[in-house]
Amino acid sequence: MAIETDVERAVFFNTDDFGVAGTYTPSGGSASTVNGIFDKDFSLVEVGNQVGLESNDPRFLCRSSDVPSVASGDTLVVNSVTYTIRNIEDDGQGMTTLALEA
Repeated sequence: MAIETDVERAVFFNTDDFGVAGTYTPSGGSASTVNGIFDKDFSLVEVGNQVGLESNDPRFLCRSSDVPSVASGDTLVVNSVTYTIRNIEDDGQGMTTLALEA
């Protein structure tokens, strides 16, 4: 059981502080604005100790209540870049991380 309310969770995503606004569009649905924290980690995976593969792993953390029926294949636009949602990680405590692909 979450210790904070949905209203309290919204404070983390205030666009005057850490949050950014994204435009979420479910497949065949209408767009809506969702605030969250966007992160685009860089990773380097070594293959056979000879070749390194570089990758960015964009992710968007938001309130689960803002994306109640999110599904793989839906889209999210952040900073004018359109991403396809590839994986949904609901923590069961009111927060969801969306793994994105440009």
